[in-house]
Amino acid sequence: MDQVKIGKFIAECRRKENLTQMQLAEKLGITDRAVSKWETGKSLPDSSIMLELCSTLGITVNDLLSGEVVTMDNCNKEMENNLLEMIRQKEEADRRLLKLEIVMGIVAVFPLIAATVIASIVPMEEWKGSLLVGLSLLPLLIATPFALKIEHKAGYYACKECGHKYVPKYVNVFFAMHMHTTRYMRCPKCGKMSWQTKVLTKE
Repeated sequence: MDQVKIGKFIAECRRKENLTQMQLAEKLGITDRAVSKWETGKSLPDSSIMLELCSTLGITVNDLLSGEVVTMDNCNKEMENNLLEMIRQKEEADRRLLKLEIVMGIVAVFPLIAATVIASIVPMEEWKGSLLVGLSLLPLLIATPFALKIEHKAGYYACKECGHKYVPKYVNVFFAMHMHTTRYMRCPKCGKMSWQTKVLTKE
C-alpha cells in the first residue's frame, strides 16, 4: 500500500466533504495531528477507526486502502491486492517483533552473566556476591513478561500433531515449557499436547 497516495486521497476526500483536519478529527474522536500524519503519508489510520473514517468521507475501505475510488471493474482485484499487502505488512511487523524479543533477551541476560563472572573472580564476601547476582536478575525478571507478550502477539503457534495454527491465551504461553519460541502446549483443535513452533502465517 502506498501511504503517500492514501494520505493524498484522504485529504482530497476531506476537502470534498468541506471538513478541516480539526473537524474530521473531532468527528472521529482523535487529534488533528493524527489526521495530519495520515495526509502526509507518515502513518495509516488504525483498523479500529477505518470504518468510521470511510463513512465520514463517503468512501469504502477498499477505496481507502487503494488510495482512489475503485470502480466495479477492478474492485475484486484491488481488494485482493490490498488484502495481500496487509498480510505482508503484518508478517513483516511480526518478524520485527520477534527480533526485538531476542534483543531484549540478550540485553536482560547480560547483567546476570557479568555479575556471575565478577562474583566468581573478584574476592568479596559471600553475601555480597549473592546480592550482586540477585540484583542482576532484576532486568531479566522485568523483561520476561514484555518479551513473552511480544512473542504471544507475533504470528501463530503450529500444532505438531494436526498442523492447526492458532493464537493461544497469554497465560498458556507464560506457563508453557519452552525452547526459545517453541512451546509445549495443548492444541485447541485436536486437544493433544505437543511442542508447537512459532510461525508467521496461517498458510
